[in-house]
Amino acid sequence: MHQDRYKLVIVGAGFAGLGLAYKLKQSGIEDFIILEKADGVGGTWRHNTYPGAECDIASSLYSYSFAPNPGWDFKWSKQPQILSYIESFARDNDILRHVKFGQAVKRADYTDGRWIIKTQDGEVYNCQFFVSAIGQLHHPSVPDFDGKADYKGPSFHSAQWDHSVDLSGQNVAVIGVGASAAQLIPEVAKIAKHLTVYQRSPNWIINKHDRPYSRFEKWLAKKVPVIAKLYRGGLWCQGEYFIWPVIKGAKLRGALVRGLNALEIKAHVKDAEKRTKLKPDYPVGAKRILLSDTYYKAIGRDNVTLETDGIARIQKAGIQTKTSKVHPHDVIIYATGFHTNPFLKEIAVTGEAGTELREHWNEGAFAYLGVTTSGFPNMFMLYGPNTNTGHTSIIYKLEAQFEHILKLIAKAGEGMVSVSKSAEDAYNTEAQEKLSKLAWAKIEASWYKDGARVTNNWHGGSVEFKRRLESPIYEHFTFSHPISDKTAAE
Repeated sequence: MHQDRYKLVIVGAGFAGLGLAYKLKQSGIEDFIILEKADGVGGTWRHNTYPGAECDIASSLYSYSFAPNPGWDFKWSKQPQILSYIESFARDNDILRHVKFGQAVKRADYTDGRWIIKTQDGEVYNCQFFVSAIGQLHHPSVPDFDGKADYKGPSFHSAQWDHSVDLSGQNVAVIGVGASAAQLIPEVAKIAKHLTVYQRSPNWIINKHDRPYSRFEKWLAKKVPVIAKLYRGGLWCQGEYFIWPVIKGAKLRGALVRGLNALEIKAHVKDAEKRTKLKPDYPVGAKRILLSDTYYKAIGRDNVTLETDGIARIQKAGIQTKTSKVHPHDVIIYATGFHTNPFLKEIAVTGEAGTELREHWNEGAFAYLGVTTSGFPNMFMLYGPNTNTGHTSIIYKLEAQFEHILKLIAKAGEGMVSVSKSAEDAYNTEAQEKLSKLAWAKIEASWYKDGARVTNNWHGGSVEFKRRLESPIYEHFTFSHPISDKTAAE
């Protein structure tokens, strides 16, 4: 069987995969390929095209530090401009020639010191290093509601938006109130005859004060880059020194978030019953704090019903709640999030001695610094277990992961690198002990958790993350060739 051979195979052409590709090229490594299951780059920003889609991190921070964009139209730019930024980045940096589209990876097996990567259509790739850059939020999750298959109208997940369905004048249901829902609900409420929002648990939401950038501001960011860097740094400081302390339990900052949330509800929601339903009963920061200028305005509209009784079943023409109320609906939209656990669920990964990654992670995913896991040599993960963030840009953290991987690749040379089990176990114990004290551990269930374990989020601030990732402790790894004392000390 023919096998294309490469130094690296990267799976995924979103922010993670393309950013690593750029760094590889900058370091002189051209012998790599990116396998992407879609027909274009962009990852989640290609798939999520629902009305109002945007990032909940300001664009100047949710972009590569090494590829600033002075042309952002809004402080929080919309999905089309974010996708355009990614596409331009890949094109302008000669990355597209490294990408093979329509390649859904199904297997990755470590054999005789090499990784054998197999795709759904039978293609086989042989590489020294295997890098997963597929992210955490890309497999839509739709609960298996009783009677779901009986529904006769259009229905779809927010990440699989059906643009052929006209919602104007329709009686629409949106199930879910998470980050995507908070963006699409205001847009749907404007055009629907009636919108019913099915809420299981409300969110802490504060005003983000979004606005368009002026022509002068764009000109200044282009002509005086240091201004743009300082502005980016200011955005980073807001998350690091305001939101992160809230997650750690800072009482004054938490009280401020609660106060701002209450003010927004009071200003835009006049119905007393709705206001009561919108107040969370869990600690601030236990779920992601959402930013929106329009969500409460939408919920406060007369054509919007906020339903909290729970869904008993879906009928042919609507939804029945657990209190036997029946709401008729022309369209049902599932804003029910994504499968986040187990990690790498769509790829069967086998490491040394035939160890299956799914079995290795049978009690919940873990990895040393979120990048490597013992028994799987020369395998790296971008945006892996315990690398997610509740307060800052994942791009900031990805850049630290790029540097970590590049340094390990350089030390490995033509050989092998594997994290030791003892180092990984010690790290995982440290992480879970610290996570148990944070807001994320104080609720029974969220997408951050797999059972009782917080498997998705980093346990510290982003400064610590960057420091630890960019300064590898080589003694925590086994290399297939000796490293001199001088080299190891570098």
